[in-house]
Amino acid sequence: MNELLQEEYEPPLEQNLSSSELVLTTNSINKQIFSEAELLNSDFDIISESSKYFRNTYFPNVADKKWSSWKWQIQNSYTSFDKLSKILDISSISDDDDFLTNAKKLPLRITPYYASLFEGKPTNYALIKSVVPSKLEFIVSEGEEEDPLHEEKMCPTENLVHRYPDRVLMLSTGFCSVYCRYCTRSRMVTKDQKSYSFKVWEKSLQYIRNTPTIRDIVISGGDPLTLPDKQLEYLLSELRAIPHLEIIRMGTKVPMVLPQRITNNLVNMIKKYHPIFMSVHTTHPDEFTPEVKEACTRIANAGIVMGSQTVLLKGVNDEVSIMKDLMHKALMSRIKPYYIYQCDPIPGSSHFRTPVSKGLEIIQGLRGFTSGYAIPHFVVDAPGGGGKIPLLPEYYQGREGDYVVMKNFEGKIYKYYDPE
Repeated sequence: MNELLQEEYEPPLEQNLSSSELVLTTNSINKQIFSEAELLNSDFDIISESSKYFRNTYFPNVADKKWSSWKWQIQNSYTSFDKLSKILDISSISDDDDFLTNAKKLPLRITPYYASLFEGKPTNYALIKSVVPSKLEFIVSEGEEEDPLHEEKMCPTENLVHRYPDRVLMLSTGFCSVYCRYCTRSRMVTKDQKSYSFKVWEKSLQYIRNTPTIRDIVISGGDPLTLPDKQLEYLLSELRAIPHLEIIRMGTKVPMVLPQRITNNLVNMIKKYHPIFMSVHTTHPDEFTPEVKEACTRIANAGIVMGSQTVLLKGVNDEVSIMKDLMHKALMSRIKPYYIYQCDPIPGSSHFRTPVSKGLEIIQGLRGFTSGYAIPHFVVDAPGGGGKIPLLPEYYQGREGDYVVMKNFEGKIYKYYDPE
């Protein structure tokens, strides 16, 4: 173990937290997680005009320095409908007492920054639907289950998933700065034990050290970028010291929902452990604010390669025009479009799921109508642990003698001479 002392090592935050603070259920009360000095320690200084308006309206006594602190954003997140009612008309969402009572079982956390994107929008606005609980989450449909990918059956240790031959996924924490309503691992944040201790991390590190076929790791969670710099660096340094581990990836939504976390100190630390890749969870083109663009610039300038991961969501981003705009804005922020996921069948997610044909329609609407760099893979993560299965529109039509018959993006048929 390096210089990080075990008593300093308590993810996801720098102090010992109770289970309620880790799970952050809707009835969580505000507790002073960070000291006043910590709230002022930030080098992020971009505040858009819309953020300023929201802050001046709802946090009039908060200075720029605090608003731009990722720790202040976490400290002051919206974690209950009582808080949300101050910024949203939630009557159409929580119009009965039964729902409000049951909603306390649902994890809720929205940073003030991300909530600023809701200003002036109706409650059916795409980003509101993606993070604010709905009574539809209590409707469980056929085929839905808590762990649809059967990750827990593929865990050689408590927080390590070994599904593919040469790569693993490490659950670094159960904490997220914003909880998405459709999250594959929503089961984690509804349980109060999903804060992983040093001992749990060490067991997983030892498994990787002892398994030379592993050449690639995804650090996920929860969100690994909610870990303090010291804890995250400890993990990266231990992983980089493993000779056969070539690639380190991190899965995160932090640049989109908490861009203030992307400090110069953070990216300068991460780049010491190259090659590092980052899968950024993007949902909608409206997420690309000046703050997000600054965060992405810092990440890219540190040599960290970013790829996008987007879940296809009914009524949120299931139109070709929206998805094209999202992919273009990602590219302009130096994020390469990587995956569009069919929404996983977790309990209470049927209102988000589109038919698989919708994903194929979107890919067909992108191919040929924009550059190849802007076209992600459409995949279904097979229920039962089958892994990602890519799906494509039927461009290949078969053979006619010595010719391959193909259909282009306009639906026109072409033949390619290809004698067998």
